Amino acid sequence: MMPASSLRGCRLLLASALFAAVPAFAAPATVAPAKIQVSPAIDAAVKAPTRDANNVKRDGFRHPAQTLSFFKVTPEKTVIEITPGNGWYSEILAPLLHDKGHYVAAVVDPMAVPEGRGRDYQQRSRDSLEKKYAAAPAQFGKTAVVAYDPAKPVFGPAGSADVVLTFRNVHNWRKAGQAQGMFQGFFNVLKPGGVLGVVEHRAKADVADDDDTGYVGQQQVIAMAEAAGFRLDARSEVNANPRDTKDHPNGVWTLPPTNQHDKADEAKYQAIGESDRMTLRFIKP
Repeated sequence: MMPASSLRGCRLLLASALFAAVPAFAAPATVAPAKIQVSPAIDAAVKAPTRDANNVKRDGFRHPAQTLSFFKVTPEKTVIEITPGNGWYSEILAPLLHDKGHYVAAVVDPMAVPEGRGRDYQQRSRDSLEKKYAAAPAQFGKTAVVAYDPAKPVFGPAGSADVVLTFRNVHNWRKAGQAQGMFQGFFNVLKPGGVLGVVEHRAKADVADDDDTGYVGQQQVIAMAEAAGFRLDARSEVNANPRDTKDHPNGVWTLPPTNQHDKADEAKYQAIGESDRMTLRFIKP
């Protein structure tokens, strides 16, 4: 029979071996804006003369070169942007990915929305975006448009994307009760090791599901992504705005570029600028 001391030693060795076998992830890094390395390809895409002049004016608040670099976007990747809106980021991403990669614009399928104002809005949004793409084939000729049902979102074949990006959308999904399904859809379409990049209006703390300010708690976003299977890899303050007091009468829409405020308050809100935003990078293990 083995002595008790030897048994204890074996147990300790076994426990150590089992612990070593469990993958250890480093704590999420906080990347200072000045530390983000911008590639020449992204820099050229951001500075391209083909971008709309009014969109370029937002660069000082949205920092597209640093943001896309932080999200590890490179010219050869397959990148899916969720609900591109009026194509603000499309003007950068489509040319950047034109030659070696793939840019996919994922839009809400209007027919998946109940008949009425909501469906009409989604149809107008899709028509406007596709018209923009069709008008500039040199920029957008290789752009793929994918329509998804927000109640059961599928953005492409499983494991087909390198990067999924969403800019200022999470608050809408939370209010509609669709956020968790969206994050699961992101997870499904990404390759193992793929990146989910999230930019969102940042609340001071967690907010209720029916909150209508447009702000979301940073920990709430992290929790939703982690529940879908993601690991938080890094965060950045590149889109932070300490001037944003987050107590505006019409929420984030009080601020530029929407500017839902009285004319008498124009100078006040222009001085604040766009909202304070979290910038989070998640990895699919």
